[in-house]
Amino acid sequence: MSDKEFKTIDEQLNILKSRGLTIDDEEKASDFLLHNNYYRVSGYSLTLRNHDVFSKTASFQNIIDIYSFDHELRHILLKYLEIIEVQLKSVYAYEFTKVNGSTGYLDVNNFTNADVYQKLVDKAEEQKNKRLPHEVYLKHFIEDLKQPLPLWAYVDLLTIADISFLYSISQSNIQSTVAARLNIPHKIMGKFMHSMTILRNLCAHGSRLYNRLFEQKPKLSKNERSLLRILKNGKIDDAHLYGFILVMKRLLTDKDFSDMKSEIALLTQKYPFVNMKYYGFRSDWSTVL
Repeated sequence: MSDKEFKTIDEQLNILKSRGLTIDDEEKASDFLLHNNYYRVSGYSLTLRNHDVFSKTASFQNIIDIYSFDHELRHILLKYLEIIEVQLKSVYAYEFTKVNGSTGYLDVNNFTNADVYQKLVDKAEEQKNKRLPHEVYLKHFIEDLKQPLPLWAYVDLLTIADISFLYSISQSNIQSTVAARLNIPHKIMGKFMHSMTILRNLCAHGSRLYNRLFEQKPKLSKNERSLLRILKNGKIDDAHLYGFILVMKRLLTDKDFSDMKSEIALLTQKYPFVNMKYYGFRSDWSTVL
């Protein structure tokens, strides 16, 4: 099996032009490809072409607009995903320590899966050792007080994925009180946390959200599903980003969600070419959300 041949930036531009893409500013396009990677950029052009033939109106500027919109959207979502993550950690630590004490997380018997528990503890310990020289709160507990971290400090070592796993192996009474505190049904709280983990990881690693079909679809209520976009075949579109936005609505305060929605609306005004249907948004999303 032969390796793919190296292509210079000029050769990459010629390939795009040979496929019908209009490139008005070749210097700008060259710089964009050099700094953003031809293979990565090509994923943002899929809706502008049929296989390798671009539509007659497609331009390189269209690709830049889609790419830039997606980049800025990820950063908007990350800001609000951080709010969700901090809230999940805080509520979990509060409800757990209320029952099991500040260091009850050190007792494996307070959890339902020893293997998962040990992996989480080992990962957190590694993070603690890496961050100890730089974090004042770690030095205070470990070096000054010579005490184990209370859970409300320990959760800072955990990612949103970690707290999701920790929740999943907690006793049912802890799960129930955490879910109730967040006004989420107990049976879907874990699924919501997993959905936020998926979205947070995509955003944090710069992965494309535009026209992405999610294999692991969020768990939505009947009312939430009624807000999804209807496809031409009559089926609902539950595989795009919009479903995750509906989960975020459940986990954010009304004000935070309203602020996030406003920021997304402003972004659509900044990049009017970008069609929100490729994120699964209905045309009336700003009024029904």
